Amino acid sequence: MDEAGLLRSCRVHGHAGAGAKGSDIVCAAVSVLTRTVVRVLSEQKDITIRGSIPGLGNFQLEADYKKEGREFLDAAGAFLSEGLLSVSEEFPDNCKVNIERRNFHGT
Repeated sequence: MDEAGLLRSCRVHGHAGAGAKGSDIVCAAVSVLTRTVVRVLSEQKDITIRGSIPGLGNFQLEADYKKEGREFLDAAGAFLSEGLLSVSEEFPDNCKVNIERRNFHGT
């Protein structure tokens, strides 16, 4: 999150370990949340996203926006953070969420 609370980057890493490969409900929940955010942000003309999957169980996303995309990016960040926090609250041994606020220059 940037200083204003907007989603500017996200990193997911590790394996939840809440079930066998292919049937881990925590992994599935985190995957659905992050994939949904990537899909909806990638369709917005005033938001630019860059991402990578450096390895199995790892995901990185960065987002830049024009003024017109600010409100949508704010809503997407709220969706993602609340969703991940909800998963973490329900499965605290399998999902840890760390939300950091950083200064992003240039926007």
